[in-house]
Amino acid sequence: MTTIVNSPNPSNDSGNGGLIIGIFVLIILGLVFFYYGIPSLKNLRPVEINVPAPQINVPNQVDVNVKPAE
Repeated sequence: MTTIVNSPNPSNDSGNGGLIIGIFVLIILGLVFFYYGIPSLKNLRPVEINVPAPQINVPNQVDVNVKPAE
């Protein structure tokens, strides 16, 4: 009895679909970075905190007469 092996022909599909999608995603991420990231990096400035100077009331005269304890 003869054995028949039906093996499929090798396909010419190289499987680069994932590579093309990956490159496309990287291009999209790069464009998003240039559109949003670079302008936001340019606008970064140090945070300004305005603390008001304390107001100290000093009298014109100070009574330095010390009374001894009795």
